[in-house]
Amino acid sequence: MTKISRQIQITEDGSHTLYVPEWDEHYHSVHGAIQEAKHIYLDAAFEYNKKSPVHILEIGFGTGLNAYLTLIHAQKMNREVHYHSIELYPIEKENLQKLNYPDQIDYPHKDLFYKLHDALWNTSQEITPGFHLHKILGDLTTYNFEDTYDIVYFDAFAPDVQPELWTPDIFAKIRKQLSPDAVLTTYSTKGIVKRALRATGYIVKRLPGPPGKHQMLRAIPDIFINNSEK
Repeated sequence: MTKISRQIQITEDGSHTLYVPEWDEHYHSVHGAIQEAKHIYLDAAFEYNKKSPVHILEIGFGTGLNAYLTLIHAQKMNREVHYHSIELYPIEKENLQKLNYPDQIDYPHKDLFYKLHDALWNTSQEITPGFHLHKILGDLTTYNFEDTYDIVYFDAFAPDVQPELWTPDIFAKIRKQLSPDAVLTTYSTKGIVKRALRATGYIVKRLPGPPGKHQMLRAIPDIFINNSEK
């Protein structure tokens, strides 16, 4: 298991993020971790594609914040969710237990945040009735997906930190696993990201970003481009 050093920091909305000194990189926006996750992944993707059951692929399980928020919203909306997430750098339990998301989010079943993290890697587990979690301990550049997905939360570390995860090859790999009405959202609006998405069969749209960030991206598959041609 690959390990990296992390420090807990408080963001502007009062919620925690993790900081990686060796990369000078935060897991979430310093302007607000929870509000960023809601804006980019819940509002722009989960509520955009209203399928149920819905199959979600998350790139970077990280703190588990996106999964926790999705579980909460799925229960409110009575949606069945199959949630897959790939992660190469699992968070140590001592840091996990200090994260304040259960206290910051108005939701009575706070223990479910820890249940998401306690779930075994590389196997499917029903966290609540209708919410199925499959955490993949692996490297996105070499892992081969078999399932079809309706939503992609692309929440990898920034292109400056992990350029190998923001390439045409990676987006083409994911594109081949998408349903025709799928949606992918990400916080990064860098030119290399937009070009890589467009080159591999996505229609890309810039949307208003969360507080502290001007824009974000939402991409959908171009249904006129066949997967086998990419």
